Amino acid sequence: MSGPDSEDDGEAKVLVAGADAAGRRLDQWLAAELGPELSRSRVQALIRDGHVSLDGKAATDPGRKVAAGAVACVELPEAEEATPRGEAIPLSVLYEDDELIVIDKPAGLVVHPGAGNPTGTLVNALIHHCGASLSGIGGVRRPGIVHRLDKDTSGVMVVAKTDRAHRALADAFADHGRSGSLERAYSALVWGAPHRQAGSVDAPLGRAGTDRTLRAVVPAGRPDARRAVTHWSVLDRFGAGAAVQKGEAIAALLDCRLETGRTHQIRVHMAHIGHPLVGDADYGAGFRTKANRLPEPLGGLVKAFPRQALHARLLAFDHPVTGEFMRFETELPADMSGLVEGFRALG
Repeated sequence: MSGPDSEDDGEAKVLVAGADAAGRRLDQWLAAELGPELSRSRVQALIRDGHVSLDGKAATDPGRKVAAGAVACVELPEAEEATPRGEAIPLSVLYEDDELIVIDKPAGLVVHPGAGNPTGTLVNALIHHCGASLSGIGGVRRPGIVHRLDKDTSGVMVVAKTDRAHRALADAFADHGRSGSLERAYSALVWGAPHRQAGSVDAPLGRAGTDRTLRAVVPAGRPDARRAVTHWSVLDRFGAGAAVQKGEAIAALLDCRLETGRTHQIRVHMAHIGHPLVGDADYGAGFRTKANRLPEPLGGLVKAFPRQALHARLLAFDHPVTGEFMRFETELPADMSGLVEGFRALG
């Protein structure tokens, strides 16, 4: 059997290839021997960067075949400091341990730095908050983002702090919970109300025209089409009593469950079935004038509401290391709660 032969303060590992390693790729063998702490892509990067030697000579080809009895030395450099830098941005932390952190993201906070948002993001905040507890995902001391919420969507997010947690959580989200316990639920305030109490939208999403930031329902055969499924149920219908009874509600509060997780999925799917989110300037612009027909103070609240009325209220998953089932749920934030109560007062 192959296995660790010696270890130098966690900075280097020496492994001896057993008979079962003969003929295997170097990156494949090392990834299996080094365990879940390092992903295979990280092992490949270490090999290419000259941090691996085989029988005393540098080995820079991840695909090199291993011979029985070969001795590999793997240097594990200290994690590089993250770019971008940490910033002291307040966070609402729901849970944290050595492997992950769960937060309640406020509306208005961008998740990841990018064009137009080089600073002031959730990643900046997490780098500052977590500090040295970030073990170096991909060799860089940074948080592992495994799913995103739009800038103006609030709610629960989980972020990995280690390579192994990042790999396991990323796999769980990519699998959409089919083989695990991943569960995601959103509260959405929409214009009008579906006539049924519950239903599903199964409609593929792709890019919307020439705007690369927006999505639209597209034909399944289009090259960029991605399967997207949203399950919804009506929690409450708002409007005058008689109108609601006749199925003419002004707005409704929905519970939306994701079977897949595409960019803007709930926003696009709700607009597709004729019930865009209140406040959604991208996918519900045609409903903006509805606020003019609402009584005050509700009309003013709707006009002043600066975002889509969407909150990620529930996130559940198996802990990537311990296997413990974890479930986190948050109430509607004050701005969206006030808007819901304003619609509720119509009745």
